[in-house]
Amino acid sequence: MNELVQRLSQGEHPVEASLRPEKTAAALKESIERGYVHIKFMNTRGGTDLGVRLDPEASNFSKADFENKKGQAHIVGNLSLNYVKVRCIADIDLATLEGKGHLEPIEG
Repeated sequence: MNELVQRLSQGEHPVEASLRPEKTAAALKESIERGYVHIKFMNTRGGTDLGVRLDPEASNFSKADFENKKGQAHIVGNLSLNYVKVRCIADIDLATLEGKGHLEPIEG
C-alpha cells in the first residue's frame, strides 16, 4: 500500500476544511450542498488537500449549526489518493473549521 495512504489510515490526524475564496461555515455548507468538500490533512509535508465526494448516507450534519458557526459536521466520502481507493472520514468543528480525520482503504 502507498506510504501516504497507510500513514493517514492509522489513527486520527488534524484536518481542516479547505475552502476558497474564504474559509467560512457558510462556504462549507455550500460545498456540502454541492456534494463535494475539500479536506486538508495538516500533518503531511505541505499538507494534503483531498477532494471528497460526499456519501450522504454516511455523513451526518444533524449537529451542525452553520448559521451560528456551532457544532460539528461529520463528513464521509470516497476518493482515490495515489491510485488507492479510500474513504475519508472527518469531523469538522464549525467554529474553527478544523478537526480530526482519517482514511480507510477500500478493498477491491
